Amino acid sequence: MTTKRTLLKGTIAALALGLALPAFAQDKPVIASIVFQGDSFMKSLQQGIRDGAEAGGAEVLEINIDGDQAKETEAIDTYIARKVNAIVIAPLSASNSAGALKRAKDAGITIVALNGGLDDKSIAAATFSTSNTDLGKTSGEAAAKFITERLGGTASIGILGFSSLLPEQSGQRTGGFKEAAAVGNTVEVVTEQDAWLPEKAVTVATDIMTANPGINVIFAANEGGTIGAMQAVRNAGKAGQVFVFGIDGSEQLAKGLMAGDDVLQAVTAQSPREMGKMGAEAALKVLKGETVEAETVVPTLPLNRADPAGIEAFVASLK
Repeated sequence: MTTKRTLLKGTIAALALGLALPAFAQDKPVIASIVFQGDSFMKSLQQGIRDGAEAGGAEVLEINIDGDQAKETEAIDTYIARKVNAIVIAPLSASNSAGALKRAKDAGITIVALNGGLDDKSIAAATFSTSNTDLGKTSGEAAAKFITERLGGTASIGILGFSSLLPEQSGQRTGGFKEAAAVGNTVEVVTEQDAWLPEKAVTVATDIMTANPGINVIFAANEGGTIGAMQAVRNAGKAGQVFVFGIDGSEQLAKGLMAGDDVLQAVTAQSPREMGKMGAEAALKVLKGETVEAETVVPTLPLNRADPAGIEAFVASLK
């Protein structure tokens, strides 16, 4: 009776979440893929998981939980009820995602964590991530060089983060940027505000420039914020006066780096598709009883308008 109730609960949750419940082939492992946002980074991450899983003969379930912790928990519980073999996940929270994933592990499901991982290192069999501090630091180093060479060593900076969504990640990225940008320069961070979606970031960055006319650098801690900041500078007619640095890599950001308006100067990308693929491959290895590294750091990828060849190579890698 308990099993039937659990399966019924899982089925109801799946229907509410829009998850398909296919009849899986008995000889194929099933990998569930969970991401928390629909930007190009997360789409590439999920594509990588799919690539790695399908190349290894596994079937794949996918969901984007749209930044909703309760939805993430429901999805994990549904996958527990479906008795998937592994969950490869970019956790919404390093701490708050742990409870549901611990239940999945206790149910015999292999957990692989991506994009930052979990505070409780006992849950995931393997973790693949790029240091958020290093992401911010790499963009900060590019900004420090730019401030020294183009701005006379002095900068007034506005920051767009996402602390109300993911405080740990946002804080590490902005902290890394601020520390690195200040090396050898005199910098003042005049404001830090949340804006991680492009539309919101356009509005917030515009308001920041209006309230602080002396700002000459904007740093955004993710793709959406970077896109919005870039557009806000263009809309305000401040190209050549305000310069943007960011984090994440996409074709749109690459175009911004190659644009002739000189607004977007540098971003630090990750390798989400490769990270996802590595995560799925690790899950399959664990299911076969093979040993995998507990933690793998995926290096940052700096992209700078001063290096067009590097930008072009990155765009080619997205195809």
